[in-house]
Amino acid sequence: MTNTGNKDTRSGFGAGLYELGTLNPRVVALCADLIGSLKMEKFAADFPDRFFQCGIAEANMMGVAAGMAVTGLIPFVGTFAEFATGRVYDQLRQSVCYSQANVKIAASHAGVTLGEDGATHQTMEDLALARALPHMTVVNPCDYNQTRLATLAAAGWDGPLYLRFGRPSVPNFTPVDGPFQIGKAWMVQPGEDVTILATGHLVWEALEAVKILAQKGIRAELINIHTLKPLDEKAILDSARKTGAVVTAEEHLIAGGLGELTAGLLARHFPVPMRMVAMEEGFGQSGTPRELMDLYGLNAAGIVNKVCELR
Repeated sequence: MTNTGNKDTRSGFGAGLYELGTLNPRVVALCADLIGSLKMEKFAADFPDRFFQCGIAEANMMGVAAGMAVTGLIPFVGTFAEFATGRVYDQLRQSVCYSQANVKIAASHAGVTLGEDGATHQTMEDLALARALPHMTVVNPCDYNQTRLATLAAAGWDGPLYLRFGRPSVPNFTPVDGPFQIGKAWMVQPGEDVTILATGHLVWEALEAVKILAQKGIRAELINIHTLKPLDEKAILDSARKTGAVVTAEEHLIAGGLGELTAGLLARHFPVPMRMVAMEEGFGQSGTPRELMDLYGLNAAGIVNKVCELR
């Protein structure tokens, strides 16, 4: 895979949302006073009768979206990931998931790569919160192209869906036309010696790790787990049976993330040695995205170290 140029994944969402606006008149968008941050400007400008500025009132916005879904519309609700989960959890549970409302939660500025805004906005527990909700689908794409495809796919997916993406410019390396299918993991690099399961921004870091490991004579298999729920259990188990060892990598707390999700799956069906690259515990801090990823070991070097622990 080659980096075709750095782009922010939130712009992938904005591009996908605008494309949906031209294709499907049932798609509407709601925002919590963050149009620029969510890259929703073009949709708002060209489809003003289908765009609703709700202000800094996220809980109310979720209820409005659930009501719109009942009428047959497909609402995309845009705000920061911290506010899209922690601030509105009751509304997500009662208004959206309990009724299985067809609401798409567009959660931007997730993880420590939010950077200088600091710990209060750097949600590292949102995937766990979203995944715990009954009927909620959870998608965490890795780059601009995949975020655009995930946004398009979300509109055709029936039921509540949590779509996570970020603020910083990151390598854009996946094909423009996919492959992408909700609930279907993507085999990025076949290998024989160890399985690396990566999600979100850590997929590129895992690709870099695969190159480093190859120089050490370790043939790593890399799978992009862009959908945490429903999880592609078959892809993970097939790979684990082939390699006999698994390393997970995510920009999230260990608690409730991809690592623990994978560990539970393996414990039930095919236990193998495994390690997890994730934030151990605590909150983030202010710094550049690169500084914070390196500080917490959420990088290629951290993945290589965990793989080597298994050798």
